[in-house]
Amino acid sequence: MPLITKVSAQKRADRYNIFLDGKYAFSASQQTVAEFILLQGQELTNEKITEIKQFDADAKATNLASRFLSYEPRTIFEILQYLKKHGISDESADSAVDQLTNLGYLDDQKYVKLVLQNNLRIGSDGPRAVLQKLSAKGVAPETSQLELKNVADEAWLPVGQRVLKSMKSKIGKMSERELKQKMRAKLLTHGFDSGFSELILDEIDLTADDDDQLDALKKQGIKAYKKFRRFTGSERERKIRNYLFTHGFSSTEINSFLAGEVISEEELDEY
Repeated sequence: MPLITKVSAQKRADRYNIFLDGKYAFSASQQTVAEFILLQGQELTNEKITEIKQFDADAKATNLASRFLSYEPRTIFEILQYLKKHGISDESADSAVDQLTNLGYLDDQKYVKLVLQNNLRIGSDGPRAVLQKLSAKGVAPETSQLELKNVADEAWLPVGQRVLKSMKSKIGKMSERELKQKMRAKLLTHGFDSGFSELILDEIDLTADDDDQLDALKKQGIKAYKKFRRFTGSERERKIRNYLFTHGFSSTEINSFLAGEVISEEELDEY
């Protein structure tokens, strides 16, 4: 039966070299040495050596995972990927995950709840974006969907309003219709579907007063005139009309601009 003939400290803190029958056999952490009382003169069976090595590998995996968790909450998938990156075997990684799960430090459902709480409080991701990000972190779709269903539609309103906050400054610079179109598009890119988008837009006052709307018509009308000034007659008028229509202005507003009631042609020529 192999005999421990020497236990020496490594340069790395808390690691020790174990010598059996005068030859280096394996290394172990201080935790492992204490757990199995590895002292000079102790005899070890081959089965006990295997048990010691597995315990040491599992402890290393758990300690690595614990440090990784100390910086911020993680999903089970993230922990497994991190341990794999550090050369931890699947067996030890699974052991670490089981231990941390039993201790309550790893729980994908709690992780989803935390992500949702933070996003609803200060974030800018809609439901679909949240779902995509959770999926990228390895959370099972059914786990995410279960928690998303518990969030009332009204709870997403502040999130959508944060997304659109900077765009409210565009009131008076473009038509109300065009501004709404751009806002819908932005909400879609942030993971809100059309239903949520309309719910959010209904809560935002985008109505421009007469002066704001007139300023927007002037601004876009001048842009259109400068863009198509090289054309003449009905061709220029047609292009300006189409331009203003695509920017959300009504036929009445467009006719008013083309008639020179908003800004005269003499003034336009100065631009």
